[in-house]
Amino acid sequence: MNRTTSLDRAQSADKPFDVVIIGGGASGLGAAVDAASRGHSVALFEQADFAKGTSSRSTKLVHGGVRYLQQGNVSLVLEALRERGRLSQNAPHLVHSQAFVIPNYSWWEGPFYGIGMKVYDQLAGKLGLAPSHHLSREETIKEIPTVEQENLVGGVIYHDGQFDDSRLAVNLAQTAEGLGAAVLNYCRCVGLVKENGVVAGVEIHDLESDKLFTVRAKTVINATGVFADDMRKMDEPKAKDIIAVSQGIHIVLPKRFLPGSSAIMIPKTADGRVLFAVPWHDHVVVGTTDTPLPTHSLEPRALPEERDFVLTHACKYLAEDPTPNDVLSIFAGLRPLVKAGDGTDTAALSRDHSIIVSGSGLITLTGGKWTTYRKMAEDVIDQAQTLGGLEDRRCETEDMHIHGWTRAEVKQANLALYGCDALKIQALEKEDPKLAEGLHPELPYQKSEVVWHAREEMARTVEDVLARRTRALLLNAKASIEIAPVVAKLLARELKRDAAWEAEQVEAYSRLARGYIF
Repeated sequence: MNRTTSLDRAQSADKPFDVVIIGGGASGLGAAVDAASRGHSVALFEQADFAKGTSSRSTKLVHGGVRYLQQGNVSLVLEALRERGRLSQNAPHLVHSQAFVIPNYSWWEGPFYGIGMKVYDQLAGKLGLAPSHHLSREETIKEIPTVEQENLVGGVIYHDGQFDDSRLAVNLAQTAEGLGAAVLNYCRCVGLVKENGVVAGVEIHDLESDKLFTVRAKTVINATGVFADDMRKMDEPKAKDIIAVSQGIHIVLPKRFLPGSSAIMIPKTADGRVLFAVPWHDHVVVGTTDTPLPTHSLEPRALPEERDFVLTHACKYLAEDPTPNDVLSIFAGLRPLVKAGDGTDTAALSRDHSIIVSGSGLITLTGGKWTTYRKMAEDVIDQAQTLGGLEDRRCETEDMHIHGWTRAEVKQANLALYGCDALKIQALEKEDPKLAEGLHPELPYQKSEVVWHAREEMARTVEDVLARRTRALLLNAKASIEIAPVVAKLLARELKRDAAWEAEQVEAYSRLARGYIF
């Protein structure tokens, strides 16, 4: 994936693209893959880096949504479970089955949750992962040795999917580019082109060159997540806001707090949300909250009350109580929920996706979640074909392999997420053995990965590498700051930047990463 090549594709097109997409998160990238796989010409523009916003800040689960089952939203759960199965088949290098245990502290919880999880299993059908079943007290402790044991009577075990969100985003960008799409990060949409009142293209600001250029299009899709209303008002200044912003935060703890392979799921906390403690990259992710916010940003920060909430609940269900000093990183993400009523009770709003077409033809795709990104893309491209007068072609993505797909075992743990690209990274190390050196003793990454990120994954900054190509920022914020100078030097060599750029990058990244320290 090469930025110069994609930029040339976008700027030199001699006729309008069939589809132009604004936003490089899950929904935008999914739409780009879908449209390109149907044979349409596609260009995608992201104002920052791919998955910079919500799409790199999830709970790292590919799931049907147990909470939605409790709410009676069976259709949403059914769709999500089907998509979970498809994603595990289409990206097996990134998605795997994860066991979850619901610890029971009252006699009635076993049959109550046990029946619910059997319904969950049945809805998944042939795309299910593994059947749920009851656990005795002893079996529950065996699965999660560090669970709070006082008053524990047993548990229920079920399976859902787990993945690495920003790695999937990068692979989707690579898939789209491989299908002929022009896919670009650090390109901001600053205006819409209209002909006779109909959207006919976009004005793009390339933040790297500080140059403006125009891209013409038969259809334009607004897939900007929490920024969707900003784009809608670019189209219609008097457009009414439709997005309610909800913040969810997670804390990351050392592996010792959950040393086994099973995760903990608490179906209902004090604020009505599901709470997870999930093994991830040899660490533990605990979350999440649901806090309505009046504003949105690219770098949301956890509120003090959210930090206290997650840490307090972690203490309730873990035998060893984590303290602020144990927290390796804390990250926040914003959910774009479509308003219903006054839009203040975000916990009650549907996570289903919505497609809205303005009077000028701007298509807005919003809501949804990572698990259903493929179905969201299918729906919005179906709409784009009709609206833009494009040739009616059927969706091709149900069984389409995502870049990196492999069933082969990659024994080197830090390279397993690259799938079939792992061999190419190992080849870099054979060419230059120094690239096999680790970046930090507390992190699993190597110098060769940074070179690969620059050459093949469109990484442009230290943050791109440490926050999204690797997950160093989320796994250990302090350690990631320590390796920023090494990453900057490797990137500078690949991107032909000078020493001043290196220094600026280290300072910018360090400033950002300090916000992830508890």
